[in-house]
Amino acid sequence: MNNVFGLDIGTRNVVGTVGYQTDDKEFVVTAQYVREHETRAMLDGQIHDIGRVAKTIKEVKDELEKQTGQPLEEVCIAAAGRVLKTVTTHVEYEYAQESVVTGEDVHTLNLLGIEKAQEALKEVNDTSYKFYCVGYSTVKFFLNDDVFISLEGHKANKIGEDIIVTFLPEDVVDGLYAAVGQAGLSVANMTLEPIAAINVAIPENYRMLNIALVDVGAGTSDISITRDGSIIAYGMIPHAGDEMTEVIVQHFLVDFNMAESIKLQSTTSDTVTYKDIMSIEHTIPAQDVWDVAAPVVDNIAQEVSAKIRELNGDKTVSACFVVGGGGKIHGFTEKLAEDLDLPEERVALRGEEVLGDVTFEQEDIKKDPLLVTPIGICLNYYDQRNNFIMVRFNGERIKLYDNNRLTIVDAALQAGFPNDELFPKRGTPINFTVNGVARLVRGEAGEGAVVTMNGKPASINTPLEPNSEIVIEPSTAGEAAVYKISQLDEYNHSVITFVINGRKVSCPRFVQVNGRLEPEDYSIRENDVIETRNYYTVRQIAQFMDLVIDTEQMIFVNNEEADLDTLVYENFSVEWKTDEYGVARIDNNNYNDTQESDSDDASVLAEQDANSTESDNTVTRTSEQMMNQVLDELHDEFAKEAEASAVPENELPENDIQEEIHEEDSSENTVTVIVNGEPVELSGKDTYIFVDIFTHISFDLQAGKGRAIATVINGRDAQFSEELHEGDKIELYWKEN
Repeated sequence: MNNVFGLDIGTRNVVGTVGYQTDDKEFVVTAQYVREHETRAMLDGQIHDIGRVAKTIKEVKDELEKQTGQPLEEVCIAAAGRVLKTVTTHVEYEYAQESVVTGEDVHTLNLLGIEKAQEALKEVNDTSYKFYCVGYSTVKFFLNDDVFISLEGHKANKIGEDIIVTFLPEDVVDGLYAAVGQAGLSVANMTLEPIAAINVAIPENYRMLNIALVDVGAGTSDISITRDGSIIAYGMIPHAGDEMTEVIVQHFLVDFNMAESIKLQSTTSDTVTYKDIMSIEHTIPAQDVWDVAAPVVDNIAQEVSAKIRELNGDKTVSACFVVGGGGKIHGFTEKLAEDLDLPEERVALRGEEVLGDVTFEQEDIKKDPLLVTPIGICLNYYDQRNNFIMVRFNGERIKLYDNNRLTIVDAALQAGFPNDELFPKRGTPINFTVNGVARLVRGEAGEGAVVTMNGKPASINTPLEPNSEIVIEPSTAGEAAVYKISQLDEYNHSVITFVINGRKVSCPRFVQVNGRLEPEDYSIRENDVIETRNYYTVRQIAQFMDLVIDTEQMIFVNNEEADLDTLVYENFSVEWKTDEYGVARIDNNNYNDTQESDSDDASVLAEQDANSTESDNTVTRTSEQMMNQVLDELHDEFAKEAEASAVPENELPENDIQEEIHEEDSSENTVTVIVNGEPVELSGKDTYIFVDIFTHISFDLQAGKGRAIATVINGRDAQFSEELHEGDKIELYWKEN
């Protein structure tokens, strides 16, 4: 048989237990020894004097070795529930757009809550120690700021939760390991005292239920909550059995030890016999002790029930088990049941009945709730659960508390790996305003972290294996947000209308950024202030319409004399005289000094009424104007061709120059050509070149859509400057890309 050595290192004493488990799961205690600390080397379950605690542990070890006749080298220990740190916090997660909440989203929310609680704990404790997360519980969920029982499957823009997170400080663990090491022992297994108690007090098949376990000790009452097979939360209140003892001391005028005896007698007998400080012996009914302790019992029960509800998400539990000597006082379980709104039979003191599978070879040991935790520490060794496991994370060896549901993300959090490097990051967003209204354009989503465990692909939710090698390559940020003025609805769907010489003209609104006009391809920057202008100047209207105003004539805006810089607002009337009317060249269309516009952007949107003749008085850019623009471009090409083939003037014979001077005296000529199978008569000039065709035929120059015009004369490609002759056969069409 292989004995297991368990130590319950308490504030007042150290309890050592040695035993073994049989094949039928019965645990046999072969030796047990209790030794009190000589000094207050421990306070509230935490070691303050490692050397003195190690001395006490060594004494217990030596005595148990004498009893068993075997050397003891490894020991199982537990951290006290009262040293656990509990933090309650609120965390939120906002989606880029309305999304369906998944289980992964809820898990992410929990991780954000744990990380936030850990940061809050570090600030409060002002220490460099790490904290092991040993449990957490959601108090309530929030869906778009409304309280919900469950989030998964709902659509939401924002989710949140109130979460309780419990931590075990690293210094507590290190202190226990150091004291045991100085006593010549190594740690075989470490758990938490509440878990050790649950292993005995609550059978495994009950742990799927929502149950509370209360360990009422001397100085504190430790609380743990189970649900779905795990311990989800821990808590502690600084009120317990000693407060009951102190009120007995005051009332019956006895010392502390006699008060402890009175308290114990009142739980097992109808009468209590004691001696006061005057050495007078008294025998009183146990009811008198109950009455004296009742106010303290009621107060402790109220505080315990309030803490249970807090840890359990502001609701009661299904049942509650009580262990520890303090819980044996009369009336405690009944009062606790009342405060938890539970039937009395659902709040029970667990003691001898839960130790039914435990056999003591020492006949003088009585089964008692006080022994639940020491026995549980030994039993936990066989499960090897709730221990500390070691893994290597990105080359660093770290220790984690095993709560039976560890995943890779827990290792990442313990190692201090930034939470924002686990999940995809969006690129830098752009915040700006349009006409005073705040806008936000989010960046592109990046790639998630690349996770491997023992060289194989994994995810952050992959269960953790002891001694595994974890490598996480940080997530990446997406592309920064890019948004141009041309993408604004206010730019694309907003026009301003004027009345020009009796005609309605609709123009796109100018956009100014930080007080300066910007073109449509301007990339919006962080904190830009964007406004659509509700006016043009007279000059800008003329430039937009591709008109040249006769500045020698009067200009009127709303029948008042104006100039080219006069502001013209929506529905204002403008009257002017023009030198030219037509489509200006694109490179001369400078109605916005910072904007380069194509012909589509410069089109005039006419307001037409099918039942009136108003359309006759509406300025609209038509295919004819487009054709004029193309002709201008064709003439440009003709000019280039002519320049390339021209003979310098100073090289021409004098008689040739004279002939050119008198050329305008020649008479006009008429030529008929065939264009796309149809005869076309050219007149009004002495000679004609290919480009003149466009002024005599109907050809939709808006139908190009990026294609080039094919020009063919008598079966071969034509030059725009090529002279036309009678009967020439011309083909004109759009080339396919």
